Amino acid sequence: MLIPVTSLPRASLGRVLEELGTTLLDVVCGDVERADDIGGVVIHDPLDEPELPQNALVLGVGLHDPADLARVVTQLGGRGAAALVVRAPVAPDAGLLAASRASGVAVLSFARGASWTHLAGMLRTLTADGGRYDTDSPAAGRTGSGDLFAVANAIAALLDAPVTIEDRNSRLLAFSSRQEDVDPSRVQTILGRQVPEHYTRILEERGVFQAIYRSDRPVFVASLPESGDALQPRELPRAVIAVRAGDEILGTIWVVVPEPLSAERSEALYEASKLVAMHMVWQRADADMERRLRAELLASALESGPGSSEAVRRLGLKDEPSVVLALTVVDAATEPRLPARLATERKRLTDAFAMHLSAVHPRATAALIGDVAYGILPLLPQNRQNAEDAGERAARIATEFLARVGSRLRPLIGVGQPAADCSALARSRAGAERALRVLRSGAAGQQVARVDDVHIEALLLELADLVPRGDIPSGAVARVVAYDETHQANLVETLRSWLDAFGDVAVASAAMFVHPNTFRYRLRRAAEVGRIDLNDPNARLSAMLQLRLMSLGSAPDT
Repeated sequence: MLIPVTSLPRASLGRVLEELGTTLLDVVCGDVERADDIGGVVIHDPLDEPELPQNALVLGVGLHDPADLARVVTQLGGRGAAALVVRAPVAPDAGLLAASRASGVAVLSFARGASWTHLAGMLRTLTADGGRYDTDSPAAGRTGSGDLFAVANAIAALLDAPVTIEDRNSRLLAFSSRQEDVDPSRVQTILGRQVPEHYTRILEERGVFQAIYRSDRPVFVASLPESGDALQPRELPRAVIAVRAGDEILGTIWVVVPEPLSAERSEALYEASKLVAMHMVWQRADADMERRLRAELLASALESGPGSSEAVRRLGLKDEPSVVLALTVVDAATEPRLPARLATERKRLTDAFAMHLSAVHPRATAALIGDVAYGILPLLPQNRQNAEDAGERAARIATEFLARVGSRLRPLIGVGQPAADCSALARSRAGAERALRVLRSGAAGQQVARVDDVHIEALLLELADLVPRGDIPSGAVARVVAYDETHQANLVETLRSWLDAFGDVAVASAAMFVHPNTFRYRLRRAAEVGRIDLNDPNARLSAMLQLRLMSLGSAPDT
């Protein structure tokens, strides 16, 4: 269990407002101290209301009219939400004030120009529950990932200056308070969670990053013009130090200062960089440990064995209707890239898959088990009574994920049957694996499939497993195949087309682009060569199965 060493509350509205301050959020109305723990961050959707965790922080994208705000606040109060965040400016009227008071839901305003996506990411970081899986771990006693904000505040207090902590790609990881009156680049960095591209380009052109990475001590960066326009405000100077773990550069710490640091303050920043390095290494190790733990719990939950109920509980799920999805990418044998890169890509896709599912349902979870990422997606109430609707929605969610995710590999997702409760998750998993195997064989010709839609293809693959490879083709079909190989004829394709067309010569001949009389002659010749009675239903079934099994490529097991 991740136990924070900071005394700040880990997931309260007070903590969120203290960390983000007036840079991003302001209180419009309501009691921000009412909710001790934020249960999760959810985006409001009036057309498809998501299920809310207790004390949810709801992002009201597009909400602005005070009457609409009052109505939504009242609804959220009945569903146990803690606060609603809407875009600034917000002028609360009597109706909104009364609704906030009666429902207990606070209303916060979000700074214009900032990204909702970035806000959601920061809020999820700040409100992350490190003890979600409720288990002992070597990480016990460490500061959680969200507490990089606390470290940034500590460094800012030590140096009496605003601080940001960034990764190697100039993405913002954490920032201290007192950022309101700095300069345009710092404000844009916090609003966008990324250093502005033009500013990093200037720093690169002037060799600033090279100087930072070469030195193990703080580097002073003089003020830079915001643009070529002398009327534009200039960027304030900064002291910067690289954050290192051995020879690896993990990121940087940027401190807004008017002049180079004194020897004493420089030494303090140097020591602080070691602390930040430990936190960043811990974050990376804890993330890997959390992945392994989640994979173990998910594997137990999907077995539907004696320990599945406990695993479901520790994953934050309920004993409720759910559906299992299985995601994989092409094997290393068919993709010219190093196994390490393939493993990294699988991990990246799994993390993105887990985030996508959790955005659909707050209790959804996913983990990588072997080379397959399994996801458990609880069903919304309106989908629980209709398995067809539930399967179609899960397939649609999977398709939307593949449309949004960027990968040079070809991800595939199989969707199992809806499970009524946790005891049926094993059956849903088996269905997802069967659908995934069909996708990997290429028989479906698509990237997402429900097991109900590829049931026949799955049966054929399983039948192929039962038949020794040397036994297909056999009998009549084997004789026709041998004739084709000897005489360069096309009798096998003729027989297959006729069977696929249910004996309709016109349709079958059109599919082969030959005259019907030519097709009839070839069909009679196939029957003679194979010594097959085409009027016998058993003979037709035997030939059709053998021809289907012959056309199946080798399908790897999931």
